[in-house]
Parts: sequence; C-alpha cells; structure tokens
Amino acid sequence: QVQLIESGGGLVQTGESLRLSCAVSGVTWRDYDVAWFRRDRREFVAAIKTDSDVTDYSDSVKGRFTISGDARDTVYLQMNSLKPEDTATYYCAVRNQDFSGFVVWPEEYEYWGQGTQVTVST
Repeated sequence: QVQLIESGGGLVQTGESLRLSCAVSGVTWRDYDVAWFRRDRREFVAAIKTDSDVTDYSDSVKGRFTISGDARDTVYLQMNSLKPEDTATYYCAVRNQDFSGFVVWPEEYEYWGQGTQVTVST
C-alpha cells in the first residue's frame, strides 16, 4: 500500500530554516507528482514531477522554499527565511502524473501523509 511519512518539522525563529522530508513507498505509477500542502491540506505550497524534477511553487513561498527529490522515494522541502505566517502543519501528497502541468487542488491528490508541524516564532 502507498505510504507517505513526513518528518523534519519543528519550532524555529523568524528568518531561520528547516528541511522537511517526505518518504514515499508503495507507489506503482510509473511517474507521479509529489506536492506539499499546508493549512488543513487546503493551501498548495510546492510540487515536483518524479520523471523530470520539474517544480512548481506558490507565490507565497517562491524564492524561499525549494522542493527536490532523491531517487523517487524521498522528497524534500527546504524552507529558508521562514516567517510566522509559514506556521502550519505541512502535508505531502502524491497523484498520478497524467499531464504535463501541475495540479494545485488538494482533491486531485490521492494519497497523503499525516503531516509535520512547523512553527515559526517572532
């Protein structure tokens, strides 16, 4: 069965960095997209295509966050210059890659992890 396990969350101060990890297992699709969401899984943060490493970001994190992959089984979210408004539970999710663009709607993602909490203090 598909499993996604997030880790790396924590408490940091404004301007500091964190790196989240999403360990992916059990996926049988040949190619798939891995995305990060936050705010009760409603807000798209970033996504990566496992076949090409092409990435996409929300405007709120562009230039501060970087998504990357490691041999299709681990996806990272490097978060720099963190702000209090980045405080949230971060979830990773996967969907079958069925077209060349990115999907930002959470209902289109089939499998989800349990989330990891990120808290940014002032």
